[in-house]
Amino acid sequence: MSQKNSSESRKENNTGLDMYIETAPNVKLYVKDYGEGKPVILIHGWPLSNEMWEYQIDTLVQNNFRVIVYDRRGFGKSSQPWDGYDYDTLADDLKAIIDQLDLKEATLVGFSMGGGEVVRYFSRHSGKGVSKAVLIASVTPFQLQTDSNPNGVPQEKYDAMAAQIKEDRIGFLDSFGKTFFGVSFISKPISTPLLDYYRMLCSFASPRATLECAISFSTTDFRREMASVNVPTLIIHGDEDKTVPIEITSEIAAKLIPDNKFIVYEGAPHGLFYIEKDKLNKDLIEFLNS
Repeated sequence: MSQKNSSESRKENNTGLDMYIETAPNVKLYVKDYGEGKPVILIHGWPLSNEMWEYQIDTLVQNNFRVIVYDRRGFGKSSQPWDGYDYDTLADDLKAIIDQLDLKEATLVGFSMGGGEVVRYFSRHSGKGVSKAVLIASVTPFQLQTDSNPNGVPQEKYDAMAAQIKEDRIGFLDSFGKTFFGVSFISKPISTPLLDYYRMLCSFASPRATLECAISFSTTDFRREMASVNVPTLIIHGDEDKTVPIEITSEIAAKLIPDNKFIVYEGAPHGLFYIEKDKLNKDLIEFLNS
């Protein structure tokens, strides 16, 4: 979709647009574009899709922001190519959306795996068109246990996860979702129907993309790239996150990004976009307006 056509369509219908943007040959990403004002790009986590931002979109639009959400390649309604799930390619997809929508002074908001796209966009594309960044429960800077990252997650744990996905992907998603939202015998912060809904969203992802993206977010080392995020940055993470441990991610990211505000949500699990939606929305609006 050309920028001219996109602009003309927005003038005719300022209530929002659903569109496909071609970011590479034979790869089209499903994009939603709502509201008017400074642009905010919401980048979803693994293995979800843009629908995870349901409880943020309305609040942002009502507070006079233009909100762009999209499905990462391989997920949701976007194309499902066999390859291209490394962070270089994913950051190039993001750049194509920013370029084709001619976005300026945008804020990038990356959740979990999406935090990697935010950081790689800065190191690879110098943050073109972006004036602020938000990392929510982000995988950055590095998760894998290595000699130089001894407190990271052992490779064996990721191997076991990949084996579960290959054996019974939907069964894996069911148990993964419970940890994701902090569900236990004594804690049920999310209804069963909503938990089932999120599992369904995850199930729409390409099995290949699900596995390849897991490799990307578990093995990509962003430590030397963090300083390239040279705009005001908000970092948010729950200290009871069992999916992406705060100790090896955001606590370190807050020391590596030059200009940041770090907020810890006490007792919160990974799925902050729902479990802590009111607090998250408030913190996002305050940061965007600062």
